Amino acid sequence: MRPNRVKKTLRDGGVALGTSAFEFASPGLGRLAAGAGADFLFMDMEHTGWSEETIKMLVATSRAAELVTLVRVPATQYHLIARVLDVGADGIMVPMCESAEQAQLLVQSAKYPPVGRRGSAFGIAHDDYGSGDVVAKIREANAETWLCALVETVTGIEHVDAIAAVDGIDVVWLGHFDLTNSMGIPTQFTHPDYLRAVDRLLAACRKHGKAAGHLVHNVPDGLAKLAQGFRCLSYSSDMWLFKQALADGISALRTPPPR
Repeated sequence: MRPNRVKKTLRDGGVALGTSAFEFASPGLGRLAAGAGADFLFMDMEHTGWSEETIKMLVATSRAAELVTLVRVPATQYHLIARVLDVGADGIMVPMCESAEQAQLLVQSAKYPPVGRRGSAFGIAHDDYGSGDVVAKIREANAETWLCALVETVTGIEHVDAIAAVDGIDVVWLGHFDLTNSMGIPTQFTHPDYLRAVDRLLAACRKHGKAAGHLVHNVPDGLAKLAQGFRCLSYSSDMWLFKQALADGISALRTPPPR
């Protein structure tokens, strides 16, 4: 099983920077992200309609570039988690994590016995179709798979300390849009109640030695999050980066040059 560079970086107290994929299911996407210097590619199944077949292709081409992959599954269910890991994903994120029990279900579904209950299949995509010592593969897969609990509701914040305390959870990710929706203050990211919730999540991560994760939309936003203590950042996404770069270029071309 290949080493997970992102997990090691976060475990050592470092910062991991990646980007997100929501729209462009291209074989070149992972290699482009790797060439740009990304540590990981976060692929979404919750809002995109992408199937395991799409994820398998994106993961395979990303692995060729030695890019670490993280997949957000639609729900905390064994068959979703295990299938995505079997097609080769390096990590799993579950949405709407609201309890320690839900975080434990993620760990149980993603890890092989004796840590969890993931079903065994070897010589397939996740171990690069290779032969070898199965016992060693189980041990290495349990050690290298990274798991993210996405906290994005009032209930999740209420239980965030217990979620962060779960052994096997590597990152507690803040879902900022959904959290403000859950709080009844949509997109009010400077609201005192929201800021207190953010502080509570960061405190739980510090207490339990977990990395805090966040999606950021621009460089100033990212720098601010790093200063707050977030250590795992996804910088924008394929569709937003494309749209913004295209809009900037077209706007510049339509603006008459100064005379």
